[in-house]
Amino acid sequence: MAFLAKFLKTAAVAATALGLAAGAAQAEKKDLTLAYVEWSDTVVATNIVKTVLEEAGYKVKLVPLSGAAMWQAVATGEADAMVAGWLPATHEAYNAKLKDKVVNLGPNLSGAKIGWAVPTYVDITSIEDINKDPAKFDGKVIGIDPGAGLMKASENAIKEYGLKVKLVEGSDATMVAALKDAYSKKEPIVITTWTPHWMFAEWDLKYLADPKNVFGGEETVNTIVSTKLKEEAPEAYKILDNFSLSLDDEQKVMVENNKPGADPAATAKAWVAANKAKVDAWMK
Repeated sequence: MAFLAKFLKTAAVAATALGLAAGAAQAEKKDLTLAYVEWSDTVVATNIVKTVLEEAGYKVKLVPLSGAAMWQAVATGEADAMVAGWLPATHEAYNAKLKDKVVNLGPNLSGAKIGWAVPTYVDITSIEDINKDPAKFDGKVIGIDPGAGLMKASENAIKEYGLKVKLVEGSDATMVAALKDAYSKKEPIVITTWTPHWMFAEWDLKYLADPKNVFGGEETVNTIVSTKLKEEAPEAYKILDNFSLSLDDEQKVMVENNKPGADPAATAKAWVAANKAKVDAWMK
Protein backbone atom coordinates (compact mmCIF):
# COMPACT_ATOMS: atom_id res chain seq x y z
CA MET A 1 0.00 0.00 0.00
CA ALA A 2 2.88 2.31 0.83
CA PHE A 3 4.35 1.62 -2.60
CA LEU A 4 1.02 2.34 -4.26
CA ALA A 5 0.63 5.59 -2.34
CA LYS A 6 4.15 6.62 -3.30
CA PHE A 7 3.46 5.72 -6.93
CA LEU A 8 0.25 7.73 -6.99
CA LYS A 9 1.97 10.70 -5.38
CA THR A 10 4.79 10.53 -7.95
CA ALA A 11 2.27 10.29 -10.77
CA ALA A 12 0.38 13.27 -9.43
CA VAL A 13 3.57 15.33 -9.24
CA ALA A 14 4.45 14.31 -12.79
CA ALA A 15 0.99 15.18 -14.03
CA THR A 16 1.20 18.56 -12.32
CA ALA A 17 4.57 19.19 -13.90
CA LEU A 18 3.22 18.24 -17.32
CA GLY A 19 0.27 20.52 -16.75
CA LEU A 20 2.52 23.41 -15.86
CA ALA A 21 4.68 22.74 -18.91
CA ALA A 22 1.64 22.62 -21.14
CA GLY A 23 0.38 25.81 -19.53
CA ALA A 24 3.70 27.51 -20.16
CA ALA A 25 3.59 26.46 -23.80
CA GLN A 26 0.02 27.70 -24.17
CA ALA A 27 0.95 30.99 -22.51
CA GLU A 28 3.25 31.98 -25.39
CA LYS A 29 2.01 35.16 -26.99
CA LYS A 30 0.37 34.42 -30.34
CA ASP A 31 -1.06 37.83 -31.25
CA LEU A 32 1.64 40.11 -32.64
CA THR A 33 1.65 43.71 -33.85
CA LEU A 34 4.13 44.94 -36.44
CA ALA A 35 4.62 48.68 -36.89
CA TYR A 36 5.70 50.07 -40.24
CA VAL A 37 5.86 53.19 -42.37
CA GLU A 38 4.11 53.16 -45.74
CA TRP A 39 7.34 53.31 -47.73
CA SER A 40 7.54 50.94 -50.70
CA ASP A 41 10.42 48.90 -49.29
CA THR A 42 8.99 48.68 -45.79
CA VAL A 43 5.61 47.52 -47.12
CA VAL A 44 7.40 44.64 -48.88
CA ALA A 45 9.53 43.56 -45.90
CA THR A 46 6.72 43.89 -43.37
CA ASN A 47 4.26 41.86 -45.42
CA ILE A 48 6.82 39.12 -46.01
CA VAL A 49 7.55 38.89 -42.28
CA LYS A 50 3.81 38.90 -41.54
CA THR A 51 3.27 36.00 -43.95
CA VAL A 52 6.06 33.92 -42.42
CA LEU A 53 4.93 34.58 -38.85
CA GLU A 54 1.37 33.63 -39.77
CA GLU A 55 2.58 30.39 -41.31
CA ALA A 56 4.32 29.73 -37.98
CA GLY A 57 0.99 30.02 -36.18
CA TYR A 58 0.88 33.68 -35.13
CA LYS A 59 -1.91 36.18 -35.70
CA VAL A 60 -0.29 39.37 -36.98
CA LYS A 61 -1.68 42.88 -37.10
CA LEU A 62 0.02 45.60 -39.19
CA VAL A 63 -0.12 49.20 -37.99
CA PRO A 64 1.04 52.02 -40.33
CA LEU A 65 2.73 54.91 -38.51
CA SER A 66 5.20 57.72 -39.03
CA GLY A 67 8.89 56.93 -38.55
CA ALA A 68 9.05 58.47 -35.08
CA ALA A 69 5.79 56.82 -33.97
CA MET A 70 6.99 53.46 -35.29
CA TRP A 71 10.06 53.51 -33.06
CA GLN A 72 8.02 54.78 -30.12
CA ALA A 73 5.42 52.03 -30.52
CA VAL A 74 8.08 49.31 -30.27
CA ALA A 75 9.76 51.06 -27.33
CA THR A 76 6.51 51.20 -25.36
CA GLY A 77 5.47 47.66 -26.29
CA GLU A 78 2.40 48.83 -28.22
CA ALA A 79 4.04 47.10 -31.19
CA ASP A 80 6.12 43.95 -30.92
CA ALA A 81 8.51 44.68 -33.77
CA MET A 82 9.35 46.58 -36.92
CA VAL A 83 11.74 45.81 -39.75
CA ALA A 84 12.49 49.38 -40.83
CA GLY A 85 15.22 50.75 -38.56
CA TRP A 86 17.54 52.67 -40.90
CA LEU A 87 20.99 52.99 -39.27
CA PRO A 88 23.41 54.49 -38.55
CA ALA A 89 22.27 57.83 -40.01
CA THR A 90 18.64 58.07 -41.12
CA HIS A 91 17.09 57.01 -37.80
CA GLU A 92 19.99 58.12 -35.65
CA ALA A 93 17.84 60.49 -33.56
CA TYR A 94 15.20 57.84 -32.84
CA ASN A 95 17.84 55.24 -31.99
CA ALA A 96 19.76 57.59 -29.69
CA LYS A 97 16.60 58.32 -27.74
CA LEU A 98 15.12 54.82 -27.56
CA LYS A 99 17.95 52.29 -27.97
CA ASP A 100 17.76 51.29 -24.28
CA LYS A 101 14.03 50.58 -24.59
CA VAL A 102 14.20 48.29 -27.63
CA VAL A 103 16.27 45.37 -28.88
CA ASN A 104 18.14 45.77 -32.18
CA LEU A 105 18.40 42.34 -33.83
CA GLY A 106 20.73 43.72 -36.49
CA PRO A 107 20.49 44.26 -40.24
CA ASN A 108 17.82 42.58 -42.35
CA LEU A 109 19.04 44.41 -45.47
CA SER A 110 22.39 45.92 -46.47
CA GLY A 111 23.33 48.41 -49.17
CA ALA A 112 20.60 50.91 -48.37
CA LYS A 113 21.10 54.64 -48.92
CA ILE A 114 19.22 57.92 -48.88
CA GLY A 115 19.65 61.17 -50.76
CA TRP A 116 18.25 63.33 -53.53
CA ALA A 117 17.77 62.25 -57.11
CA VAL A 118 16.80 63.71 -60.46
CA PRO A 119 15.84 62.15 -63.80
CA THR A 120 18.91 61.51 -65.95
CA TYR A 121 17.69 64.11 -68.49
CA VAL A 122 18.28 66.85 -65.86
CA ASP A 123 21.71 68.40 -66.45
CA ILE A 124 23.01 68.63 -62.88
CA THR A 125 25.15 66.11 -61.04
CA SER A 126 25.50 67.50 -57.51
CA ILE A 127 23.30 68.98 -54.80
CA GLU A 128 25.41 72.14 -55.07
CA ASP A 129 24.30 72.57 -58.69
CA ILE A 130 20.72 73.30 -57.65
CA ASN A 131 21.71 76.82 -56.60
CA LYS A 132 22.79 77.64 -60.16
CA ASP A 133 19.11 77.91 -61.07
CA PRO A 134 16.65 77.05 -58.27
CA ALA A 135 13.77 78.42 -60.37
CA LYS A 136 14.29 75.57 -62.83
CA PHE A 137 12.95 73.28 -60.11
CA ASP A 138 10.24 75.74 -59.10
CA GLY A 139 12.28 76.38 -55.96
CA LYS A 140 11.24 72.99 -54.54
CA VAL A 141 12.56 69.64 -53.45
CA ILE A 142 9.75 67.08 -53.35
CA GLY A 143 9.78 65.22 -50.04
CA ILE A 144 7.93 62.48 -48.19
CA ASP A 145 6.21 62.26 -44.79
CA PRO A 146 7.15 64.96 -42.27
CA GLY A 147 9.32 63.69 -39.42
CA ALA A 148 10.99 60.99 -41.53
CA GLY A 149 14.75 60.71 -41.09
CA LEU A 150 15.18 61.45 -44.79
CA MET A 151 13.27 64.70 -44.35
CA LYS A 152 15.40 65.75 -41.38
CA ALA A 153 18.53 65.05 -43.43
CA SER A 154 17.03 67.01 -46.33
CA GLU A 155 16.41 70.02 -44.09
CA ASN A 156 20.06 69.82 -43.03
CA ALA A 157 21.13 69.62 -46.69
CA ILE A 158 19.24 72.82 -47.51
CA LYS A 159 21.07 74.59 -44.67
CA GLU A 160 24.51 73.09 -45.32
CA TYR A 161 24.45 73.89 -49.03
CA GLY A 162 22.67 77.24 -48.59
CA LEU A 163 19.99 76.22 -51.09
CA LYS A 164 17.25 78.61 -52.11
CA VAL A 165 14.59 75.90 -52.22
CA LYS A 166 11.65 74.75 -50.11
CA LEU A 167 11.28 71.16 -48.92
CA VAL A 168 7.75 69.99 -49.77
CA GLU A 169 6.17 67.54 -47.31
CA GLY A 170 4.03 64.67 -48.52
CA SER A 171 4.38 60.90 -48.63
CA ASP A 172 6.06 58.18 -50.66
CA ALA A 173 2.99 58.11 -52.89
CA THR A 174 2.79 61.88 -53.46
CA MET A 175 6.52 62.09 -54.15
CA VAL A 176 6.27 59.32 -56.75
CA ALA A 177 3.18 60.96 -58.31
CA ALA A 178 5.08 64.25 -58.69
CA LEU A 179 8.02 62.41 -60.25
CA LYS A 180 5.76 60.52 -62.66
CA ASP A 181 4.08 63.74 -63.79
CA ALA A 182 7.36 65.63 -64.26
CA TYR A 183 9.00 62.68 -66.05
CA SER A 184 6.11 62.38 -68.52
CA LYS A 185 6.64 66.03 -69.48
CA LYS A 186 10.46 65.84 -69.26
CA GLU A 187 10.39 68.62 -66.68
CA PRO A 188 13.17 69.14 -64.09
CA ILE A 189 12.43 67.82 -60.60
CA VAL A 190 14.43 67.03 -57.45
CA ILE A 191 13.07 64.32 -55.18
CA THR A 192 14.03 62.89 -51.81
CA THR A 193 14.63 59.18 -52.27
CA TRP A 194 16.22 56.01 -51.03
CA THR A 195 17.44 52.61 -52.13
CA PRO A 196 15.76 50.15 -52.30
CA HIS A 197 12.86 51.69 -54.21
CA TRP A 198 10.99 50.40 -57.25
CA MET A 199 11.10 53.76 -59.06
CA PHE A 200 14.73 53.14 -60.03
CA ALA A 201 13.47 50.21 -62.10
CA GLU A 202 10.63 52.28 -63.54
CA TRP A 203 12.49 55.45 -64.57
CA ASP A 204 16.04 56.52 -65.42
CA LEU A 205 17.16 58.39 -62.31
CA LYS A 206 20.46 59.43 -60.78
CA TYR A 207 21.47 60.33 -57.25
CA LEU A 208 22.95 63.81 -56.85
CA ALA A 209 26.46 63.87 -55.45
CA ASP A 210 26.63 64.93 -51.81
CA PRO A 211 30.16 66.32 -51.29
CA LYS A 212 29.36 67.49 -47.75
CA ASN A 213 28.15 63.95 -46.90
CA VAL A 214 24.96 65.27 -45.31
CA PHE A 215 23.08 62.08 -46.16
CA GLY A 216 25.86 59.76 -44.99
CA GLY A 217 27.08 56.64 -46.72
CA GLU A 218 25.70 53.15 -47.09
CA GLU A 219 23.22 52.12 -44.43
CA THR A 220 21.55 48.99 -43.15
CA VAL A 221 17.87 48.41 -42.44
CA ASN A 222 17.50 46.78 -39.03
CA THR A 223 14.93 44.65 -37.23
CA ILE A 224 13.90 46.30 -33.95
CA VAL A 225 11.79 44.41 -31.38
CA SER A 226 10.33 45.05 -27.94
CA THR A 227 12.34 44.12 -24.88
CA LYS A 228 9.68 41.54 -23.91
CA LEU A 229 9.39 39.70 -27.21
CA LYS A 230 12.06 37.06 -26.61
CA GLU A 231 10.32 35.97 -23.42
CA GLU A 232 6.74 36.34 -24.66
CA ALA A 233 7.12 34.82 -28.14
CA PRO A 234 10.49 33.06 -28.51
CA GLU A 235 9.66 31.45 -31.86
CA ALA A 236 8.64 34.80 -33.37
CA TYR A 237 11.78 36.36 -31.91
CA LYS A 238 13.89 33.69 -33.64
CA ILE A 239 12.20 34.24 -36.99
CA LEU A 240 12.64 38.00 -36.76
CA ASP A 241 16.27 37.57 -35.68
CA ASN A 242 16.99 35.42 -38.75
CA PHE A 243 14.96 37.49 -41.24
CA SER A 244 16.91 39.09 -44.08
CA LEU A 245 16.36 40.16 -47.67
CA SER A 246 18.67 41.22 -50.50
CA LEU A 247 18.23 44.48 -52.38
CA ASP A 248 17.31 42.43 -55.44
CA ASP A 249 14.67 40.46 -53.51
CA GLU A 250 13.03 43.57 -52.18
CA GLN A 251 13.11 45.62 -55.36
CA LYS A 252 11.59 42.78 -57.42
CA VAL A 253 8.63 42.54 -55.05
CA MET A 254 8.30 46.34 -55.07
CA VAL A 255 7.99 46.25 -58.85
CA GLU A 256 5.21 43.63 -58.50
CA ASN A 257 3.46 45.83 -55.93
CA ASN A 258 3.49 48.72 -58.36
CA LYS A 259 1.48 46.85 -60.99
CA PRO A 260 -2.22 47.82 -61.34
CA GLY A 261 -4.41 46.02 -58.83
CA ALA A 262 -1.48 44.51 -56.94
CA ASP A 263 -2.04 43.48 -53.31
CA PRO A 264 1.11 43.66 -51.11
CA ALA A 265 -0.17 40.79 -48.97
CA ALA A 266 -0.60 38.60 -52.05
CA THR A 267 2.79 39.47 -53.57
CA ALA A 268 4.43 38.71 -50.22
CA LYS A 269 2.75 35.30 -50.08
CA ALA A 270 3.86 34.57 -53.63
CA TRP A 271 7.45 35.50 -52.79
CA VAL A 272 7.43 33.32 -49.65
CA ALA A 273 6.06 30.36 -51.64
CA ALA A 274 8.74 30.81 -54.32
CA ASN A 275 11.63 31.18 -51.85
CA LYS A 276 11.12 28.24 -49.52
CA ALA A 277 14.83 27.65 -48.88
CA LYS A 278 15.39 31.24 -47.73
CA VAL A 279 12.30 31.20 -45.56
CA ASP A 280 13.16 27.83 -44.02
CA ALA A 281 16.51 29.27 -42.94
CA TRP A 282 14.68 31.92 -40.89
CA MET A 283 12.91 29.18 -38.95
CA LYS A 284 16.09 27.45 -37.74
